[in-house]
Amino acid sequence: MAKKKTDTPHIPVVNETSLAFFEKYINNASPTGFEWKGQELWLDYLKPYIDEHYVDNYGTAVGIINKDAEYKVVIEAHADEISWFVNYITSDGLIYVIRNGGSDHQIAPSKRVNIHTDKGVVKAVFGWPAIHTRLGGEKEEAPSLKNICLDCGCTSKDEVEQLGIHVGCVITYEDEFMVLNNRYYVGRALDNRVGGFMIAEVARLLKENNIKLPFGLYIVNAVQEEIGLRGAEMIAHRIKPNVAIVTDVTHDTTTPMISKITQGDLACGKGPVVSYAPAVQTNVNKLLIAAAEKANIPFQRQASSRSTGTDTDAFAYSNEGVPSALISLPLRYMHTTVEMIHKEDVDNVIRLIYESLLTLEAGQDFRYIR
Repeated sequence: MAKKKTDTPHIPVVNETSLAFFEKYINNASPTGFEWKGQELWLDYLKPYIDEHYVDNYGTAVGIINKDAEYKVVIEAHADEISWFVNYITSDGLIYVIRNGGSDHQIAPSKRVNIHTDKGVVKAVFGWPAIHTRLGGEKEEAPSLKNICLDCGCTSKDEVEQLGIHVGCVITYEDEFMVLNNRYYVGRALDNRVGGFMIAEVARLLKENNIKLPFGLYIVNAVQEEIGLRGAEMIAHRIKPNVAIVTDVTHDTTTPMISKITQGDLACGKGPVVSYAPAVQTNVNKLLIAAAEKANIPFQRQASSRSTGTDTDAFAYSNEGVPSALISLPLRYMHTTVEMIHKEDVDNVIRLIYESLLTLEAGQDFRYIR
């Protein structure tokens, strides 16, 4: 049975310094395929807690503790956020877009955005017709990629291009981090920059508590998850880990218009979520659950069907098969600019990864039949 939130007093982990980094990290744009500025911020924060690091050709960043150890353990999150690409510029200076990842066209109207160019950021807005002009007895047209467009204040294609905007420029929302009711962190791209934050906090705890791990630890912030787990796929083959613990977000299903019958019963504030799926290696999952129970960390359970849809799948099926498991963070309003996560859940995901590492042994064999 999952531990109840009220079983034990909450143990805070995130401090003022780490929270300041988290806010800066969330507010920075790191769209899929263009993650390097966020990766630089992340590495600057992580460096005091690791022995060395490297970055691969596409931008996945890896911090390493005990590089020479033969047994390799990965803790992983993904660094990229959903965004848009400039796709077509009209003769009168309006800009039509296509997705870069799972961007939601229905939240776009009236949003302010940053268009990233070689000349710097250009401000624009997703315009939308006034309600007065949409009420005429006919069926109202919903937002779609055919009718949402950006207005950057220009009146011609040439004027747009003079600002440095061209087809292929990436676009992000400008919404920034805030704390809601002293209970929730809110912002865009918590999916899954919060994961990168949490694994960096694990490294901080290991350093501050003078923990000497008996294996090599690879702290991985992967790129391009939002378009098919591509960064994890590449880095898994480079590291060739023996075990992988992945963290990502999952849906809080207590808000309107979400079916618990299909999505499960999960809520912010009730703890990390352990997953059951073909890619999740059962013995690694049991290790996570045992660590949670021993440390009195509340947790929830989630079942997936064919895949987890996270970097867990990429690691699990890499090389000759890597025993992998997933620790998810409940999140409200995924792929919007107001994603919400509970402060206590963030602390508890960090604690669960940390406690799980303390129980792992060098050379641990997770095979079902030996």
